[in-house]
Amino acid sequence: MEISSNTPAVVTGGASGLGAATARALAAKGAKVAIFDMNEEKGEALAAELGGVFCKVNVTSDEEVDAGFAKARAAHGQERILVNCAGIGNAMKTASRSKEDGSIRHFPLSAFEFVIQVNLIGTFRCIAKSAAGMLTLDPLSEDGDRGAIVNTASVAAEDGQMGQAAYSASKGGVVGMTLPIARDLMSEGIRVNTILPGIFNTPLMNAAPPQVKDALAASVPFPKRLGNPEEYARLALCMIETGYFNGEDVRLDGAIRMAPR
Repeated sequence: MEISSNTPAVVTGGASGLGAATARALAAKGAKVAIFDMNEEKGEALAAELGGVFCKVNVTSDEEVDAGFAKARAAHGQERILVNCAGIGNAMKTASRSKEDGSIRHFPLSAFEFVIQVNLIGTFRCIAKSAAGMLTLDPLSEDGDRGAIVNTASVAAEDGQMGQAAYSASKGGVVGMTLPIARDLMSEGIRVNTILPGIFNTPLMNAAPPQVKDALAASVPFPKRLGNPEEYARLALCMIETGYFNGEDVRLDGAIRMAPR
């Protein structure tokens, strides 16, 4: 699908990191971008920079997602592009023994559920509501292309580390639903793909001490550095613009395979 001037697009988690880089890349192509995020200050600033619109959205809320799409569509029209970057993570062993007093604890189920709600169910919620809107559009090409959706999983979906049970489960779910959703939407001309990023230089990673970042970069086979959000954005645009790209889950990780810890 060609990204032409004024093509409506929505990017969840678009105020920073991978989402912000993708929003900028889409806008550079001429797309009209709506940014869904919880961070009003960063979201409003980026939307103003790009000539887009910011929608404060918590992807775990039906009402907020509905309101976000309504605001985005009122400003730009029905989106033909959805990029899902909203997500969270946490780390805790399934069960462990305290080094201080030997007491035993387990991963709080509420914390596990929250990660699933944001990363997996939140992603599906936005896909389903966006795809329903795309069904109202006329096809753009002889192939019948109506729209394109790109999701964000993680290499943790395939080789999660200690303490990543919730995160890996949520991202594994995103990978697992990519092909079925692509098949659900195949007769409607809506393509669905997923990116599995490795270790990227995002605001969260920037908070880590330099020695930690250096060690992580050294663990990447090649190139020995952290990924740049712009590289994620380029792959997202490739998935959107390449009409034969559908139902795929693609690692973007410098060939890293995560160690147990």
